[in-house]
Amino acid sequence: MRKKIDKILGNLLIVIMGVMVVNVIWQVFTRFVVGTPSSFTDELARYLMIWLGILGAAYVSGRNMHVAIDVLPQKASNKTQKHLKLVVYVLIILFALFAMVIGGCRLVYITYVLDQQSPALQIPLAFVYLAIPVSGLLIIYYKISDIINIE
Repeated sequence: MRKKIDKILGNLLIVIMGVMVVNVIWQVFTRFVVGTPSSFTDELARYLMIWLGILGAAYVSGRNMHVAIDVLPQKASNKTQKHLKLVVYVLIILFALFAMVIGGCRLVYITYVLDQQSPALQIPLAFVYLAIPVSGLLIIYYKISDIINIE
């Protein structure tokens, strides 16, 4: 299951990055060649960057490729290393739950209820902010999976 989610998430990130590159190329073309910059490309690039950054953080967390200071664990015994990993995973789960899932859902709900729309694209900002709780859920899934498979 985890490999399937990794593959889907990785492919989604590739698509988002590809769309963002085409979008920015179009913006440069319309600005400097046509002389009339496209009105939606700046906003679309910003929202794609949000999704790319936050989903990318979840992907990196799932691959355990995030930045870590591992001086202390390297000097500890295997048993202590397992305990440290468990503590770190639980702290990450708590952060993802409270800040990203609960806080992100509140943000999505508030922007949805207030019917906030993006200026150029006229899409609900709730869709943009939905990246936060989705990534939080992915991080929680990955870290629970890591806890189950602690070696």
